[in-house]
Amino acid sequence: MTDQPWLVVGLGNPGPTYAGNRHNVGHMVLDVLAGRAAARFARHPRAQAAVAEARIGMLPGGRPGPRVVLAKPTTYMNVSGGPVSGLAKYYGIDPDHVVVVHDEVDIPFGTVKLKIGGGEGGHNGLRDITKALGTKDYVRVRAGVGRPPGRQDTADFVLKDFKGPEAKELPFLLDDAADAVEMLLTDGLLAAQGKFHTKA
Repeated sequence: MTDQPWLVVGLGNPGPTYAGNRHNVGHMVLDVLAGRAAARFARHPRAQAAVAEARIGMLPGGRPGPRVVLAKPTTYMNVSGGPVSGLAKYYGIDPDHVVVVHDEVDIPFGTVKLKIGGGEGGHNGLRDITKALGTKDYVRVRAGVGRPPGRQDTADFVLKDFKGPEAKELPFLLDDAADAVEMLLTDGLLAAQGKFHTKA
């Protein structure tokens, strides 16, 4: 069904305590996308999520980009699956039109990569979404936050805010990830991978 919208989900934890954490990069990218589309988030009546409906990007000939449901689950990260599957059912969206934007420790800070399917790499939010959707075959936009220094525990690392040079570079990472989402939706996964996987 070609006219179905896309569901773009940004992962994170709820509340101001977590707002600046590395684990909340997904929420931050969704805020950038909503800002570009002049869309406002509001609590969804049937799912634990803040949602904004918009058109994202531009199609050839200057036509508005595809219809998109932007969503930030209001649950904790490790139970993101319920809101994602609930929204997919509510809007009639198949898993191949679900895009999840999340933090990724296995790629360098500032890097953006995209993939469909595959493993979750120990990311509990992705694991819960896979379980709830019943498939791994949804698109992931992975915003690199880098590896924890020394012997710091990964779970502790992703629950810390960006500091120093990373904090200054964070807006560029968020813009790149938002650009990757837009290109994915307007030009396809291969085109977006071709651009962002080779970006210096």
